[in-house]
Amino acid sequence: MRLKNKVAIVTGAGAGIGRGIAERFGREGASVVVAEVDTASGAGAERAICEAGGSAVFIETDVSQEAQVKSMAQKTLDRYGRIDVLCNNAGILLIHEETRAHELTNETWDRTMAVNLRGYWLCSKYVIPAMLRQGGGTIIHVASPTGIFGFTRLTAYSTSKGGVVGLMRAMAADYAPDGIRVNAIVPGTIDTPMNAVELSDPKMRQHFAEIAPARRLGTPEDLAGIAVFLASEDSNYCVGGIFTVDGGLTAV
Repeated sequence: MRLKNKVAIVTGAGAGIGRGIAERFGREGASVVVAEVDTASGAGAERAICEAGGSAVFIETDVSQEAQVKSMAQKTLDRYGRIDVLCNNAGILLIHEETRAHELTNETWDRTMAVNLRGYWLCSKYVIPAMLRQGGGTIIHVASPTGIFGFTRLTAYSTSKGGVVGLMRAMAADYAPDGIRVNAIVPGTIDTPMNAVELSDPKMRQHFAEIAPARRLGTPEDLAGIAVFLASEDSNYCVGGIFTVDGGLTAV
């Protein structure tokens, strides 16, 4: 077990990428904190991890709300006494409200930034002090190709994910001397509830599968392995890295 005796927080762990990572962390021996805004899916993830022989606790958390994030971090410390891993994954894609910059509403912009970027910063803000006291830890930001390359009519989402990459690099430079490693995972098109609207169209589903050289969509399990690597001592010299898991999408 590569994460035995570690305590790992995974945000947005009730479904999709976060669920896949949280369940894999549990199988690798970590005590997993399922930080999720949806109570049903959060409780379901906790139950699945425990039924598989792992250890997990669900803490209802809206990452855009500072008080809830602060409480989640403190509850984790009260229960486990330490925090070794933070996987910032919680995010939203308001696909029906996304458009070009001059057509975007303030509400869509603000809500997207609050969850996708401010949420990553808030979770990091309240977890890092514990990692500093321990003498180290690892933080994983789940980013997106939309934050690196140009995608049409995804203004708010793309900007938020570009900010995630910038936040990761700033944090990596600041905290590496303290033994806290910060890296980013960049998924391709993953078959998750967030992408369910687009992927419900068979033609769009085929399109997204075919534009990746691997000729298929990704799954949450495809992300879990790299997350375990970055959470473990196997990646001790990985700092500020951008790790693509996209079936070759950004290589062509």
